[in-house]
Amino acid sequence: MTETNETAVQAAVDAELRLLDGAVRASREQVLELLDPEFTEIGASGRWWDRDSILEVTSSGSVSEESPVVVSEMSGVVLAPGLVHLTYFSDHDGRLARRSSLWRLSGTGWRLYFHQGTLVP
Repeated sequence: MTETNETAVQAAVDAELRLLDGAVRASREQVLELLDPEFTEIGASGRWWDRDSILEVTSSGSVSEESPVVVSEMSGVVLAPGLVHLTYFSDHDGRLARRSSLWRLSGTGWRLYFHQGTLVP
């Protein structure tokens, strides 16, 4: 059965929110389940990340129950079958960023293929 656009967007939103959860980020295995093997990111700092380098940051504990990422204005659109683009704002301890994520459907589920963060003054 083919996913509807609404179902695909919701699956990507759910996966994005899981990836922003401190408990998930603390688990290398759970993060790897959500990242595409070809994952890349342009961070809000301007740094280029790949799957291996981002694992170091996600497991650092900077996002936690005491210091969560607050998300607002999340929206998504299906760009092509199996490819969803999400945009939203994040606030992590007063650090505001506009975010953009590309999620693609693989044989094992939705995985984050590309992410970019841009600081908001």
